[in-house]
Amino acid sequence: MPEYRSLERLAAEAEARQLSIGGLVLEDAVATGEGREPLLARMGEHLAVMRASVERGLTEAPPSHSGLVGREGRLMEQARRGRRTLSGEATAMAAARAMAVACVNAAMGKVVAAPTAGSCGVLPGALLTVAGDLGSSEAELVMALFTAAGIGQVIASQAFLAGAEGGCQAECGAAAAMAAAAVVELAGGSPTAAVNAAALVFKGCIGLVCDPVAGLVEVPCVKRNGLFAANALVAADMSLAGIQTVIPPDEVLQAVREVGRGLPASLRETAGGGLAATATARSLERVIFGSQRDGAPS
Repeated sequence: MPEYRSLERLAAEAEARQLSIGGLVLEDAVATGEGREPLLARMGEHLAVMRASVERGLTEAPPSHSGLVGREGRLMEQARRGRRTLSGEATAMAAARAMAVACVNAAMGKVVAAPTAGSCGVLPGALLTVAGDLGSSEAELVMALFTAAGIGQVIASQAFLAGAEGGCQAECGAAAAMAAAAVVELAGGSPTAAVNAAALVFKGCIGLVCDPVAGLVEVPCVKRNGLFAANALVAADMSLAGIQTVIPPDEVLQAVREVGRGLPASLRETAGGGLAATATARSLERVIFGSQRDGAPS
């Protein structure tokens, strides 16, 4: 696919050509020589894997090898079905689905890295929930995934996608930004509103560290998938309501990049700081591995 480096230019180009961001990404990919039908089919396959991972996480609730996670998505879904949730139906459903997918990943199941395995639940959790509410077609969902892909490309070029590079703002933050933009367009919002939603997501998580307990993509990663699916929905609603980011989207990404570069190594997926350095986390690490990992602080 073509490479995109600016959220603002991406939106402007889409609007100039009277396309959604997803439509622009698809058309540009076709223009490079890739076949339209194979591209649509490939994205449809990704969508099918997302659906399957949601279903598996909600029904089987597969435990991770460490035993630290596995039931989070199913528990949230049971709570949602059993009573009125405080956060609302859509938010609770998106969180349940996001955690379900993240649990499948922790159990070494098949997921779509969107953009990473550690943040794999956010996009399907938010997107499938909104699609269900709107009655979106399969074709519309596929185009929303192209929207997410375009946003992800810009984030990758301007900032980070990996927690090891820029903290969890880079993983769950990027996933939620992609999801927010995708659901805005799915709901009929403009490309400008979509990139605005992506920027709003990052404003809510800038500086978030990556601190996996025992070095495993389980705690707090699974819960963060659920929280960030909710983050994506709120950012989308804010943007669709006309709430705009005062700091331009591309400048928001520049800030994310600079903050990520400033994070110490202990807060970038090394399990050397944050929640991973708590007494309980170190105790769990000893139970799981028999002794502390080399280089981990005592």
